Amino acid sequence: MSSQVFKSSRSGLRSRQAETLTKLLRAGDEELRAVGHEALTIRTVAARAGVSPATAYTYLASKNHLFAELFLGYLSDDEGHEPSGATPTARVQSVTRRMSELLAAAPQLAAAATPALLSSDPDVDQLRVRIGAVFVRRFDAALGEASTPALVDALTLAFSGALLQAGMGVITYADLDRRLDSVVATILLGHE
Repeated sequence: MSSQVFKSSRSGLRSRQAETLTKLLRAGDEELRAVGHEALTIRTVAARAGVSPATAYTYLASKNHLFAELFLGYLSDDEGHEPSGATPTARVQSVTRRMSELLAAAPQLAAAATPALLSSDPDVDQLRVRIGAVFVRRFDAALGEASTPALVDALTLAFSGALLQAGMGVITYADLDRRLDSVVATILLGHE
């Protein structure tokens, strides 16, 4: 994972605090990959980061908070990816395919993100909004001149629903791109 999550999460922190948070997020990413989301604890992340559990809980209120931070960073790391295609439908499909590929490539994070984002953890609330904003920006950019608030909303809801379906095991993250291609084409029918 690159440094985007660490940058966005550190705003407003003093230098030493930002360093500690960066260590914790890196350790959280490593621990998630090593043991999975169910076995991971904030205490094991703290140990991997070389900080006390009390310090870790100062920055990360819960596992869900950690997973939402990591998920936001993972998506944000790829925000420079440009949509491709001659039509709005093709460009949006390139975006959904790209995000599907990213999730399929990070199965531990994808598995952790679903329950984290569905949690009632107040520290996750603001991160859910920021994650949704990533989706909105990507769909708006892909639509270009065809963009309307209603189309962006429909695409965001469809993509979020697809993530939920994959998180519940109804479909696989590897199948998201193919399934979303037809959903995107249906939503954009008549808008080109």
